[in-house]
Amino acid sequence: MIFIVVKFKVKPEHSDQWPELVREFTEATRAEPGNLWFDWSRSIDDPDEYVLVEAFKDDGAEAHVKSAHFEKAMAEQPQYLQETPRIISRQIDGEGWDQMGEMTVA
Repeated sequence: MIFIVVKFKVKPEHSDQWPELVREFTEATRAEPGNLWFDWSRSIDDPDEYVLVEAFKDDGAEAHVKSAHFEKAMAEQPQYLQETPRIISRQIDGEGWDQMGEMTVA
């Protein structure tokens, strides 16, 4: 699978609205056949930073970056950001989340 983490530093005046600003993009990406998950979180240390954790089947990421909703997001989102997003993108073995071996919840 392709596992991707992206950090978005949002301008303070748009931080509270960010989930709504990216809602259409989020919903369209989650509906893609190769998408495994596409989840946003807000940093507890920096209220202007959002972290996107996403994964695609091995052949799904290429279709994602060529989609109309991706191109639209890449054209519209920069106006809301303080800086270019930072990304880690890796191909890893597996098809989803594993259980944490160091902790068991009964």
